[in-house]
Amino acid sequence: MPKNTHKIAIAGAATLGAAALAFSVVPADAQTTTTGAVSTSRVAYGSAPVQDVKASVTDQLAGASVKADAIEAKKKAAAAAAAKKKAAAAKAVAAKAAAAKKKAAAEAAAKKKAAAARKAKEAASRSAKRAAIKKAVGKTYANNLDGWIKRSLDIMKSKGIPGSYHGLHKNIMRESSGNPNAINNWDINAINGIPSKGLLQVIPPTFSAYHVPGTSWNIYDPVANITAAANYAADRYGSIDNVNSAY
Repeated sequence: MPKNTHKIAIAGAATLGAAALAFSVVPADAQTTTTGAVSTSRVAYGSAPVQDVKASVTDQLAGASVKADAIEAKKKAAAAAAAKKKAAAAKAVAAKAAAAKKKAAAEAAAKKKAAAARKAKEAASRSAKRAAIKKAVGKTYANNLDGWIKRSLDIMKSKGIPGSYHGLHKNIMRESSGNPNAINNWDINAINGIPSKGLLQVIPPTFSAYHVPGTSWNIYDPVANITAAANYAADRYGSIDNVNSAY
C-alpha cells in the first residue's frame, strides 16, 4: 500500500514581528527541495512590514520629542513671565518706597525749616525784650517809691503788662504804705504758712508764678515785687488799675 505521506516544505522568514509561511506538498517518493527562488521570494515578501513598523516607531518618537520640546518651551515661557512679573512688582515696591522716603525727607526738611524759623523768631523776640529791659534798667532811677514805680513801669511796658503810675501807687499805699519789707503775719495766708510780702503784698507762690524775667527773684526787691504783682493783676483783673481792694 503506497504511503500517502507527504513531506511539507516550509519556507519562512520572520523579522521584528513579521512572519510568512509557505507550504509545498510533494509526493512521498519525490525529493523535497528548497529552492533559492522560493527562499528569496519569501524573504522579500516579509521585509515590507518591518520597514513600516520602523517608520511608525520613528514617527511616534519624533512626535513625542516635539511634544516634550513644546511643553518645555511653555514651562520656560511661563517661568520667564513669572520672573518678569515679580521683577515688575519689586520695581513698583521700590519706587513706592523711594517716593515715600522722598516725601518723608521733604516733610522733615519743611518741619526743620519751620522749627528753625520759629526758633529764630523767638530768639529775636527774646533779644528785643532783653534790649528793652536793658534800656529800662540802664536809666537812672531814684532809690525810693517813685523810682521803683517808674522802673517797674518801664519793664512792664517792655513786656506788654498794662498798668499806670496811679494804679500802682494807690495799691502799694493800701497794701504796705510803701514799705518794701512789709509782711502780713495775721491774715489767712499767714495762717496757711504763706504770708504776703513786699510793697504789693504778694504771696511766694504767686510771686514765683508771675515773676517777670530780668528782675530779681527776691520777693522783697521793690521792682521785682511790683512787676510780679502787676503781671498777676493783669492776668486776673485785666490791669493793676482795676484793683481797688485786697486781691
